[in-house]
Amino acid sequence: MRVKGKTRRLMSWGLSAAALVAASATPVGAAVPHDGDRPGQRPVWTLTDTGTDARFRGLAAVDRRTAWVAGSEGTVLRTVDGGRHWRDVSPAGAAREGLEFRDIEAFDARRAVALAIGEGEASRVLRTEDGGVTWTESFRNTDARAFYDCLAFFDSRHGLAMSDPVDGRYRILSTADGGRSWRVLPATGMPDAQPGEAAFAASGQCLVTSGPRDVWLATGGAATARVLHSADRGLTWTATESTVPAGDPARGVFGLAFRDRRHGIAVGGDYRPGEPSPRAAAVTGDGGRTWRQSAAPPAAYRSGVAYLPRSGSGALAVGPTGTDLTTDGGRTWRTVDTGSYDTVDCTVDGGCWAAGEQGRVARAGR
Repeated sequence: MRVKGKTRRLMSWGLSAAALVAASATPVGAAVPHDGDRPGQRPVWTLTDTGTDARFRGLAAVDRRTAWVAGSEGTVLRTVDGGRHWRDVSPAGAAREGLEFRDIEAFDARRAVALAIGEGEASRVLRTEDGGVTWTESFRNTDARAFYDCLAFFDSRHGLAMSDPVDGRYRILSTADGGRSWRVLPATGMPDAQPGEAAFAASGQCLVTSGPRDVWLATGGAATARVLHSADRGLTWTATESTVPAGDPARGVFGLAFRDRRHGIAVGGDYRPGEPSPRAAAVTGDGGRTWRQSAAPPAAYRSGVAYLPRSGSGALAVGPTGTDLTTDGGRTWRTVDTGSYDTVDCTVDGGCWAAGEQGRVARAGR
């Protein structure tokens, strides 16, 4: 999403799963650990040494040992040992060209697809098949009106990328070969965008999938914050109003997570520091046809959200003022960490990671 011709710049950090079990058992009101150790307390997040000060808003957690992060100054890093060591696998020339990576999707330790955002040719998709040793540019936007924000995959072959509205409708790219080639889908199945509406390139979670065909798109900046849903891999869409406040270019839904094709969580608010963000989370139990306001939402703006592995009702939401935990499917939240984070991702084998500003990447637990 652009604001007065400039890319939105947000904030972030990192986390994993065993520590969250302990956090969920902490009584409300009790002291909770945070990224800065307190005497006698175990932090929820354990920071790793990335050796860079890049800001990472793109995060792809493959498993407990393998993760990719992508961010500012054309930087892409990969770990295969749980964050003990990070390898700089940035695409050649990306720093020189000032590419701003805001999303990355990884299939394993060798294959990943990264999205650089911005107006016109600043929006690009790059792909690697050798762990980041080499990258191939598979898409470069040539339409000055387009501004790509997020990408998501259904499986290792089928995926989508989305742009802010062009000619009054969101533009969707599609791939059927793992990101090697892309085509623009017809706009006929896309509802009209609201005046001023766009998506937020804040955490790589403005476009998310569940299962082989369902995909959701988060919006803000307009009179209402909406969530758009497609059940046919982006060919046709329906739009539903969320309960997250909008009505300003800085407000709306920033991140989505779905644990299956019916149950999902939306988080957002007002990204400006110091601005209140009431009703910053919502939940759905019908695939996004309707949304209900969280009874006790996070106390501040949140840009990223992820369901906890092996849990039907646990999830994390992260933002510049901390991390919140829900154990009831998003109906109520409480803060379990006060560090700044942008994006969070969890894996089926029980690993959770988070990433953000000043090169900070962390995982949950020791």
